[in-house]
Amino acid sequence: MRIGIVCYPTVGGSGVVATEMAMALAERGHEIHLLSYDRPSRLRGGIPGLRFHEVAVSAYPLFRYPPYDLALATRMLEVREEAKVDLFHVHYAIPHAVSAYLARSMCGGCLEFVTTLHGTDITVVGSDRSYLRPTRFALEQSDAVTAVSRYLADETHLVFGTKKPVDVIHNFVDTDRFQPTDHKPWHQRGNDERIIVHASNFRPVKRLADVVRAFAAIQRELPARLLLLGDGPDREHALAVAGDLGCRHKVEHVGVRDDLERILPEADLFLSASQTESFGLSMLEAMSCGVPCISTAVGGVAEVIGDTGRLVPFADPDAMARAAVEVLSDADGYDALAKAARQRAIEHFSTDRIVAQYVSVYERVLQ
Repeated sequence: MRIGIVCYPTVGGSGVVATEMAMALAERGHEIHLLSYDRPSRLRGGIPGLRFHEVAVSAYPLFRYPPYDLALATRMLEVREEAKVDLFHVHYAIPHAVSAYLARSMCGGCLEFVTTLHGTDITVVGSDRSYLRPTRFALEQSDAVTAVSRYLADETHLVFGTKKPVDVIHNFVDTDRFQPTDHKPWHQRGNDERIIVHASNFRPVKRLADVVRAFAAIQRELPARLLLLGDGPDREHALAVAGDLGCRHKVEHVGVRDDLERILPEADLFLSASQTESFGLSMLEAMSCGVPCISTAVGGVAEVIGDTGRLVPFADPDAMARAAVEVLSDADGYDALAKAARQRAIEHFSTDRIVAQYVSVYERVLQ
């Protein structure tokens, strides 16, 4: 198949999944055309059958904000005409699904598209009064709609009142790339300092300061160090909280990295304090590396970690700390969780398994 994939280029889950999907499809013999306003952070070069198309937006003085949705629709139509694309797969509803509908309208209905919902495009952006009606319309015009968790599929029906069927296709992880190394867990190292990690885009919804508060409480009970992977608007506030709580010297901001498969296996525990999380891709990558996760019990997280980690109430760093101390104090229990996390990633979220589900949707649309 010739498939166009549209995504945001950022380190957030939707851009990562779309880019990984593009590469996986190309490696399986499909012709892939990836569209975005910048080169996605996860995109690797030298993959036969994969081509990146930049969406250029003209900044006219008349426009206070450049009309990206119009530029994207035009670029989609151009790629459709040049490459004879069979269908487009757009990740994140706003504005990608709207742009796909506009491109279809401009070519007289010759363009099929699948929309994948990732979370905040529905729970935050799409539910905003300014975007609710066009988002609902774009979903109903999609040839197929998928969501990355059952929770998000249910939220989509609840927020928009749409009767459009939503297929649940979970996110996936390359279990060969993200796998345990010979790095020993805390109880087998000469230095038993526990290494705790958090990875996200540091937006307010991720509640980074709560991760730091939980870590401060953990560090009072056990020798520990916190690695913060990523970057975003809440970085400085979280580091200031670490300073106020007296643990700044044990908190390291690693920044945005493209080698998470090297860093995650060296961690003993992953913490997530999100206010909402439709899936939790970073947690899945940690699980694939044999790292147990502790998360707030929100959104679709339970669908990801199952019984291989711990769920705690939202906005309760103390509860998170207690769960972490329990996990990081029981060597046998820890080893069982680590093994179960890796096995769950392989059995339920492997690339082959999830890509096959998307291909099935494509084939259904093109019948």
